[in-house]
Amino acid sequence: MIDTLYIESAVAQHPRVAAIRQRFPAARVIDCERYGEVFNPKAQNFRLQKQQPALILAHKHQKFVLPAPAGYGIGGQRNYYFSHMLNCLYDCRYCFLQGMYQSANYVLFVNYEDFQQQIRDICQETPNEAIYFFSGYDCDSLAFEPVTGFAESFLPLFAELPNAWLELRSKSTQIRGLLARPVLPQCVVAFSLSPDSVADKVEAKAPSVAKRIEAAVKLQRQDWPIGLRFDPLIYQHNYRQHYRELFEQVFSVIDAEALHSVSLGVFRLPEHFFKKMHKLYPDERLFASPLQSTSGMLSYRSELEQTMMADCTEMLLQYIPETRFFPCKL
Repeated sequence: MIDTLYIESAVAQHPRVAAIRQRFPAARVIDCERYGEVFNPKAQNFRLQKQQPALILAHKHQKFVLPAPAGYGIGGQRNYYFSHMLNCLYDCRYCFLQGMYQSANYVLFVNYEDFQQQIRDICQETPNEAIYFFSGYDCDSLAFEPVTGFAESFLPLFAELPNAWLELRSKSTQIRGLLARPVLPQCVVAFSLSPDSVADKVEAKAPSVAKRIEAAVKLQRQDWPIGLRFDPLIYQHNYRQHYRELFEQVFSVIDAEALHSVSLGVFRLPEHFFKKMHKLYPDERLFASPLQSTSGMLSYRSELEQTMMADCTEMLLQYIPETRFFPCKL
């Protein structure tokens, strides 16, 4: 799966680096001083690299945990995100990462302990207030778990912080490690879901929607808090029918009463990201949708966006209580 490893000299002897090298013994190993030498140069083709990404093992030096954007959350007043990894194993055509980064290579920051210490510090600032941490912002939280051991390393930390909540957001079915450990009541495993008619066309390399739902059911049966993320909503001529069928499929097997949270979000991108993505995939039908630019953000026309949100909200609230519904307000 990985045929090239770039390794920063500062982490060459790190135990996580050693373990990953053992996992890919045939991989070509290239030394570098800083990951940006490989990741940031402009003369790179994201689309070409996505066919066989390299893995860059690096040390993050600052800004381990950042405030989440306003309107991003699932009920808490204090929301943060952190990214132990940049880029994703999957190749979803709507993903903003391909517009944000020059490179499709994966970057894994192996100094987990520095992230963990900043999470502790933030929690200690207001020990009586719930604080939410989102880990699936710049990557998929679980897809690379067999290699990174991310959840295995971070769940014990959150188990000892009484006011900390963790969201693992994923399209992955890599849940074996979660099923094998005690449930962490303040860890929300949130699955991103789309209608099959969308997923089959624009969520390349991701597990099928049915497999994701199956993974959510297995975790829910063990009492893991489950979240459902219908984000982004993608327009099709008969979108109402497709989303109605998706909600019927989900709630025929998911216990709606036991869900932690459900969210909706519309397709929205910074305009300069969109231009990059359109250049990479000029024939992509998704980018020919009825889009408009407002204040540097590209999205569906406001009347269409509002109609889609209203329609899907109405359908969802037939299954779930409004107290567990968190429309994304970005």
